[in-house]
Amino acid sequence: MAADADKAAKLAAEGQPADGQQYEDMQSAPRFPLHLAASVKGEAGAYSAETQNISANGVLFAMDNDMPIGSSVDFTIMLPGEVMGFVKNVQIDCRGRVVRSFEDRGRRGVGVVIDEYHFERT
Repeated sequence: MAADADKAAKLAAEGQPADGQQYEDMQSAPRFPLHLAASVKGEAGAYSAETQNISANGVLFAMDNDMPIGSSVDFTIMLPGEVMGFVKNVQIDCRGRVVRSFEDRGRRGVGVVIDEYHFERT
């Protein structure tokens, strides 16, 4: 029982539901460690960020600002064309929700599930 309470407290501190199921379901897709510049716009303003990893379901950002769990965000990531097999860079415009927020080495780790996305060649 105490172990379950400790796990629930840890999940809550990381901004996850106490049962951890919602976050675990989103982490089922393979993650790719891509470190790319991104701009993230939330209800409180626009911020610079760097992707830490990207999956089909979401993205983990490193940033200097906290974003509340459950808040809606719009973000743009520029993928180098060679990564996508194109000559030109590819801009990905996304809309999503913050599902995780934690401190990591003096910066914020912000996990966002992707609800909508649009690819645009620049």
